[in-house]
Parts: sequence; structure tokens; C-alpha cells
Amino acid sequence: MERKSLMRKKAVNKLDENLTRNEATLEIMEITAQLPAKLSYKAKYPPPVSIILSLLLGSLSKKALESQTKLLRSLSYVAIDVNDTPRENLVSLMNVDQRALADMVKGKNLESLKQLGGVAQVATAILETDVKNGAKEADVAHRRDVFGANKFKKAPVKSLMSFVVEAFKDMTIIILLVCAIMSLEFGIEQHGLKEGWYDGGSIIVAIILVVAVSAVSKQSKQLDKLSYERNNINVQVVRDGTNRHISIFDVVVGDVVSLKIGDQIPADGMFLNGNSLKVDESSMSGESDHVEVNGNDHPFLLSGTKVTDGFGFMLVTSVGMNTAWGERMSSICHDLDEQTPLQARLNKLTSSIGKVGLTVDVIVLAVLMIRYFPGNTRDDNGRKEYVGSQTNVSHALDSVVGIIAAALTIFVVTIPEGLPLAVTQTLAYSMKRMMKDIAVVRKLSACVTMGSATTICTDKTGTLTLNQMKVTEFWLGKETIDDNSLTEIESEVYQLLQEGVALNTTGTINKSHDTPVPEITGSPTEKAILSWAQMDLGMNINETMEKVEIIHVETFTSEKKRSGLLMRKNNEKVIHTHWKGAAEMILAMCSNYYDRNGALKSLNAEEKVQLEAIIHSMASKSLRCIAFAHKKVAEDTAQASEKLQESGLALLGFVGLKDPCRPGVRTAVESCKTAEVNVKMITGDNVHTARAIAIECGILNPEQDMQNGAVVEGVQFRNYSPEERMDKIDNILVMARSSPFDKLLMVQCLKEKGHVVAVTGDGTNDAAALKEADVGLCMGIQGTEVAKESSDIVILDDNFSSVVTVLSWGRCVYNSIQKFIQFQLTVNVAALAINFVAAISSGKVPLTAVQLLWVNLIMDTLGAPALATEQPTSDLMARTPVGRSEPLITKIMWRNLLAQALYQVAILLTLQFKGKAMFGVDEKTNNTLIFNTFVLCQVFNEFNARKLEKKNIFKGIHENKLFLAIIGITIILQVIMVELLKKFAGTERLNWEQWGACFGIAVLSWPIGCLVKCIPVSSKAAYGS
Repeated sequence: MERKSLMRKKAVNKLDENLTRNEATLEIMEITAQLPAKLSYKAKYPPPVSIILSLLLGSLSKKALESQTKLLRSLSYVAIDVNDTPRENLVSLMNVDQRALADMVKGKNLESLKQLGGVAQVATAILETDVKNGAKEADVAHRRDVFGANKFKKAPVKSLMSFVVEAFKDMTIIILLVCAIMSLEFGIEQHGLKEGWYDGGSIIVAIILVVAVSAVSKQSKQLDKLSYERNNINVQVVRDGTNRHISIFDVVVGDVVSLKIGDQIPADGMFLNGNSLKVDESSMSGESDHVEVNGNDHPFLLSGTKVTDGFGFMLVTSVGMNTAWGERMSSICHDLDEQTPLQARLNKLTSSIGKVGLTVDVIVLAVLMIRYFPGNTRDDNGRKEYVGSQTNVSHALDSVVGIIAAALTIFVVTIPEGLPLAVTQTLAYSMKRMMKDIAVVRKLSACVTMGSATTICTDKTGTLTLNQMKVTEFWLGKETIDDNSLTEIESEVYQLLQEGVALNTTGTINKSHDTPVPEITGSPTEKAILSWAQMDLGMNINETMEKVEIIHVETFTSEKKRSGLLMRKNNEKVIHTHWKGAAEMILAMCSNYYDRNGALKSLNAEEKVQLEAIIHSMASKSLRCIAFAHKKVAEDTAQASEKLQESGLALLGFVGLKDPCRPGVRTAVESCKTAEVNVKMITGDNVHTARAIAIECGILNPEQDMQNGAVVEGVQFRNYSPEERMDKIDNILVMARSSPFDKLLMVQCLKEKGHVVAVTGDGTNDAAALKEADVGLCMGIQGTEVAKESSDIVILDDNFSSVVTVLSWGRCVYNSIQKFIQFQLTVNVAALAINFVAAISSGKVPLTAVQLLWVNLIMDTLGAPALATEQPTSDLMARTPVGRSEPLITKIMWRNLLAQALYQVAILLTLQFKGKAMFGVDEKTNNTLIFNTFVLCQVFNEFNARKLEKKNIFKGIHENKLFLAIIGITIILQVIMVELLKKFAGTERLNWEQWGACFGIAVLSWPIGCLVKCIPVSSKAAYGS
């Protein structure tokens, strides 16, 4: 207390020295007078009092801190900063009325914004942000504490109990439970509690176990990480004067965010500066028209919307649940538990098998009843079970309940409900493996569909190449300028070239005191040109930008393949046009060119041919050729501000950019060819560059070109008749100078011809093709948010080799599902046949309800992950793709499963009728032998299911530790069931000889499986798609 009193006394004394009460009053009056004049206007919509107070308090805090005082709030009391940490903006931020600010942006209330002094005033006076240098990194944590994080509330995850309740709603389970309860009641009545609870109680425990394991498996497939990865967008912000790439979840109020075409607006905010910025607000308003955003009449930006044109910077005013998108998200529950087309097909298959099982089940039930009531069935002691009126009613009911339970259990085992679970587990496993390394799966069905792909249409830049552009050639007129001659460029040409590079770009150069090398941001092409201009030509890009006024900007689009602007130098009236883009397109707009000496020469037909030859020469060396052009326009603002001049320009020069092929891309292309998957390259580069890269990557042979139809231009492909396109589509391997429409058209033609098409893309204009394709693959590094939203899978490293890896995983998923189908249908066929024949012939089923439920448990719950967790192998990439119409169950699968099922039925029926004599055992022990052999046959048949066609079923088994673990666990649990849980499972203990016989019979399934695979069959499917 004494220490606190002393500190307060010192603070008050210090305050008295610097600021008397009268002086404080004068300070308040002075600061209030300095507030924006607009705040004192009587407007129709006065600004909130809290915002005015925050301005006042913020200014007071600044004044106090400038005076080196410890005054942090108001003059009503004094706060002591014990840690002496400078936190200038803590109080002012805490006093900001977040709701009022958020409502102003969401409601697009321009009048309130004007009363606050505009966007710049909100940034500096209210949110304490420098509009040029952005927020301070040191304040980010505090801003997050005050305004909240940029995250939405998660939809509630379904609890384990909800899955349990859902499972218990199944009618078959309900009837089984009723039967079990009745059996429990009759058993206790007849044999007492100690002995009478086993039959009914065992069934109840078995049902609960099956339901619980199923519920746990279903709950584990809720992929929260997938939801996180889907929404985790990379955002570029300005903090402490430098550009930084951060997660969208790390954006805070007061951040200055950089926006370009294809970006998603990360939070609510307001436009600071930029050019030609247009936003698609259809996700919020439903209107398809794009909204132009500017600093005058429409400065508001809403989270979740997409940038469709232009570029600029925004000030973040609201994040997370305080945004317009956050409000909408709070009322929407996203369900990631989507059903894939394959799951739908499997549900159809399950339904068909269920109908067959139900038919057999009804027959078995009828036969058992017919045999029971006339007295044709006997108990374990050989006495008739039913002798009319002599039979106790409760005993008869108990027997009937047991018959119904056995019949229903056969039905439960018959239904392959494990198939959808197996699909889910396979998808979940493969998705998690891919998410670790190479890809984020946005749509579950894409995993399976990718395995069926017959054609991959790929971009060039960044996918086949490294996306590390570097200027390697510069041509001025018809002469190349080497590094030693760069300083000899004539001053006027140098100045025009500097303007063309510095102004006509979406990239930026930031110089930091910490590092000698400036930070360059933008697309790889922009970064390469800016780096060349800054490092090689010694241009001062930022200084050039400060000396001019930009009037109008036309941003780069895939259709035009060029960008341009209108500009005026400060204190001048002459307007200049600058264009930059694909060399042959810019050249077509030019009437003059500058030579090495700076002379402006007329461009006649002969010289144009010579310049085109230079472009072709650069392209044949795999260089991307970019040209710069300029035109001086006499001032006519009404006309000049509407449209840029597209003719009569003067060519400033060409630059050639080299983008090396990725090291492993040729091997990846060869893998696709081995897998009989066609690779087609679609690029915006000219024909010569495209052909050179395609040959380097292995897509084209050196002798293939436009003459034999392997290489086409987009306009040529577009102008084909529909019949010509369909006729030539398979031969086309490279499409150059393509537009987004050409890419979409190619995908549509390929699909129409029956191909399963995967498409890679990264730009906003690729969205249509990505959506149209069977599998859309977006690049994670260069891909825009619009492209990612339209895709099914995001490739994290932008590498074509990763696309091939996704292809192999897709095939692995499809193959794993086929393995499990073969395994489960073997059990279904065998169980149905055994119980049906036994019921018809003897009036009893050899397997009890508990035993059948146990088989169901190990088959569905343990069998699925054992076969679903196989890794992709090279064998998979040596097969032909299954294509679009290939049905699911092949003749190879029917051959394998029928052979195993017939073997199991033959062995188990032999045991049923001859087992007692063969082993010299009673009926209960014989039934245990049947049950044990049946389970072990399934265990060893899992090995057969690993390889559908290969005879060596053990190849690579050591790599799948989970498979071996599940096999071991299943055998251990089976030993426990037989040897320790006798009353629960209705079994008898077996001796070593009997265990050996069971294992010997089961192991024979291996040589049988090997012999069966020698029978040649077509790989075509026998079950409809």
C-alpha cells in the first residue's frame, strides 16, 4: 500500500508540474477545435457520440504522451504504467464504438463516413493506422484483443451420443433389441438370473458393442481440419511499411490489405487507394453485376466478396463475427459430411444385396417356424423342442424369439452397411495423407474421380515450370542490348521505358532499412520485370510513381493478354498512353519503333516481319516475350479518359523472360503416359514458346507441330466446327494463345467424347473450366481465391508432379474400395449360403446371433481400415484408367469372391453335417468349430483381398503396419471369444488339434486364391454402374 501511495503521489506531482487544471481545460478546448470541421456540421445523420469521444480521447492521449506524462485516460484519474511500455493507442482503440463502425460499413452509410472526415480520417484518428505504412506489428495482439479475431463460430460438432442414438433408430437393431430383451426375460424366468441372462444379455452386449464401434468410426470422420484448410486464405497486408503474407485468420482491425484480381475480401473495410477496382458482391446481394469501388461514392468493401478487376488497398474496419459475412455465417451450418457419387452407387448396391438378404431371411424364418411347431427340431439333449400343449408357453415363446433373432441377425450380416463406412475411411485416410504433403481436398468425390481420370489439361506457368521468371534478353528495335550496353540507352527512351515499367504494373518495390535488397511483390512476370528494371537498368521505380498522375488503368486479362494506362506528368497537360503485354499483340498495335540510338522510325511491313522473327526466335528458346509501347496524346480529357489508344503506338522494346521447367516434370509426364492418361498443355504463350516448353517437358515429340494437329492456337480451335473439334480433340496436345473460353471449350469437348477430365488452373478466369471439369485442380501458391472456390482439390506446391501423385492416390482409393467390396461380398455370400442350407436341411442355423454380430463387427469395423490404408503402388500407375462408364464390380472381383465363398460354403457345410463324426465332438463344440473356421477364413481372405489380380498377396505387406496390427488384434479377440467368453459367445473351448484344423482350413484360402487368379477373365465389370 505504501508503494502504491508513493507512486500515485509522484504521478500527481508530475502532473501538477506539467499541466495545471486551467491549462488542462485550455488543452481540451484546443484539441476540440482541431477536430475535423465536418464533425460540427448539422447533418441529417449525426455521427455516433462514441466515435466523437474516441477522437477526443485519442487526441488527448497523444498530447499527454507527447508531453512525456503518464496520463493514459482522462483527467478524472491517473493511471501508472508500471512496466514503462509505450502503448500509445491502447486507450483510444478501447473506446472505439465497434458496432457503430461495423454498421456504417455494412449499411454502406456514406453520409456517416463523410461526417467522420472520410476513410483516411477514420484510419488515422479512430483506428490509429498509417494509411501508407499500415498497422504496427507490435499492436496486432492488442488489436485482436480489442476487436476480436477474424474467425467465425464453428458449427457444433455432432457428439458421439448423437451417432449412437442415430444407430439405435435402425429398425433391424430395434427388433433385435426387443427380441434380446424378451429372450433375457424368458431365460431369467426359466433358469434364474445367474444362468438365464446369458442368451438375451449376450445379444444386447453384442448390439451395444457393434453400435458403439460404428458410432466412434462415424464421429472420427468429421474432418475439422478440412474445414480449416478450406477457409485458410493467404492475405497480403502492409505492416510497419512492409508487405507481409499472413493467414486470413490473422487479419486485424486497422490492417491495410492489398487487393488484386481473384482475391477474396478478407474482412469488412473501406477503399483507401487503387485503380479500376471492381468487386463481385453476388455472394452477399445475389446481384451478378460487378460493383466498382472507389474513394468517392462507393468506398465500402464486404468480406466474402471477390475482386474481379483492378487492384488497390483497403482498410479493415471489422473482422470475424462483426462482419456482414460473419452475420450470415452464424445462421448457416456447413455440412462437410457430403455423399460422394461412389457412396451413392454403393448405397444402391447395398440396397440390392439387402433385398436378396431379406428374401433369404424370410425363407429361413418360415422354414425354421414350420420345422419348429410340428416338432421336427430337437434340443441339445435330443428331445423335441415343441410338443404341443405339453410345451410351456414361456419356453415356446423363448424358442420363437430365438428363431426370429437368428433370422434377423442373418439379415444384419447380409447387409453390407460397412461399404459406405469403408469409403469414408478410405477417403479420410487418403485426404489426411495428401493434406500432410501436397494437396487439400475440397470435395470428397474428387478423390475417387481423380482415380478414373483419362485426360489432364494443365497450365504451363508454375505447374510445368518453376514460376521463377528472369529477364534474359532485351531488344531495342532490331538490336539486342546486352548487360554492358544497358547504360547506353538514349535518355528519352530510358525515361519512357521507366514509366512503362514503373506505372503499368501491379507489383511493388519496398525498400527496408533492415535489408539491402528491396522486397519485390507481384506476379512472377511482374517481379522479374521490376527486378530487371531496378537492378540492371538502375531505375527508381517509386520515385517515378510520385512524379505522375494516373488517369485510367486497364488491368491485364487472359483474353486481351495486355495491360495499359493513361498518365499525365505533374504540372503537365500532355497525356501519355503506355501498353505492356504479349509481344506479337503489342507489335500489331504499333506504327513506329525506337532504335538503339533513340530515333523514332516508321514500322513498315518488312520491318514488322523482321521484328516478328525476333519474337519467334526468343519463343523457340522457351522465352516469354513481353513488349512495351507508348503514345503521346494531345490533351482531350473527355476523350482520353474513356479509352486507351490501341493503334499508332511506338514500340519501346522487347524483354524475354525465362521460366525453367520443374526438375521432375518430365518423369511425371512419362508416368501419366505409362498410366495411359493423356496430358494436354493449355497456355497463353505463343505457339513457339508453348511448343518448346512442351518438348522440354516430354508432352510433345520434336517432330510434332501445327502441321500434324498436335499444336493449335486458341482462335483456331475456337473456329473449328463442332464436328472438326470432336474429330481433332484427341490429337491435340498443346493449345497456345488460349483464352479461358478455349480452355472451357476443350474440357466440354473431351467430356462429350467420354473422357474423365482433370484440369489445373490458378486464375480467376479459369473458374469456369475448373467447375466444368470432372476434377478441378487449383494451384495453392499462385491460385486466386476465386479459382480455389471453383476447384475440387488445391495443389499446395503448384507442381505437376503433385498432380500425378494425386492421380495415384485417386487410383489407390478406388482400388481400396474395390478390395473391401470383394472382401465383404465374400462374407455375405458365404453367410447367406451356409445359414440358408443349414436351416432348410436341419432346421437350425449353425451360427448364433452373438456369433453373427461378432462376424459383422470384425468384417465392417476392422476390415475397412485394414484394406483402406494401403499406400499407392507403381502397379496402379501401370493400369489403364477405369474411365467414366466402368462399373464398380469387375469380373475379376466376381471370380475371386465366388471362388472363396464356394470354398467356405463347402467346408462349413461339411463341418455342419460331418463335423461331429470327423472330430468326435458334440454339437455345441462342432458349432464352435464352424464359427471359428468361418472367422479365420475371413481373416486369411483379407490377405487375398489385398491384391485383386497379382498372385503375390504379400508384396509390400510390411509397409502397412496397420493391416498387420488389425489381423493380429482380430485373431487375439477371436481366441478370447472362443476360450474365455464361452457363455457370452455360446462356444466351447477347443484343443490344440482343433485350433490347428481351423487354421489349416483357413490357410488353404491362400493357394486357392492363387490358383483362381490363373483363370483368365476380362477386367470389364459385371455389375452395372
